[in-house]
Amino acid sequence: MAVDRRQFMGAGGTMLVIAMVGIANRAPAGTATGRFDYVLSDAAWRKKLGPQAYAVLRQEATEAPGSSALLKEKRAGTFTCRGCGLPLFSSRTKFDSGTGWPSFWKPLPSAVGTATDRKLGYARTEVHCRRCGGHLGHVFNDGPPPTGKRYCMNGLALSFVAATA
Repeated sequence: MAVDRRQFMGAGGTMLVIAMVGIANRAPAGTATGRFDYVLSDAAWRKKLGPQAYAVLRQEATEAPGSSALLKEKRAGTFTCRGCGLPLFSSRTKFDSGTGWPSFWKPLPSAVGTATDRKLGYARTEVHCRRCGGHLGHVFNDGPPPTGKRYCMNGLALSFVAATA
C-alpha cells in the first residue's frame, strides 16, 4: 500500500497532536503518581506554599545546600510535611549527614512513598509525602545504622513541631 505525501503529513500531524495531548494531561512535575488524600488546585498550592516551597514540593526543585534553618534544629519533636501537615520524621532519627540538607535514617510508619527519579540520567529514589504527594527529597543507601538509609530532605518541604513537655 503506497502512502502519498499528504497522507504521510496528515498521519504525522495526528501523532503530534496525540503526543501533545498526552503531555498536557500527565501529572504536573513534582506530583507523585497515584491518588492522594490531600488534594488542592495548583492555584491553592501556590497560595498556601509561596514560591520557594511550591517549587520544591510541587515542581521537584532542590533548595540550595546549607540554606535550611532545619539543619540546626536539635529539639525533640516531629518534622511534618509543609504541604499537608502529615508527620513524617521523628527528631530521634535525624542526623548530621554533612550534605547540607536535613537527613534522617528512618521515616515514621506509612508517612512517605517513593518513586524512581531518572532526571539526572541515572536512577535515584525520590521520596514524597504519602498524603499529598509533595516532593520531599531522595533516599540513599549511605546512611547510619540501624537502617543504612539517608533520607535527604529539602528543609523547604518540612515544618517542625517541637515536643511538648
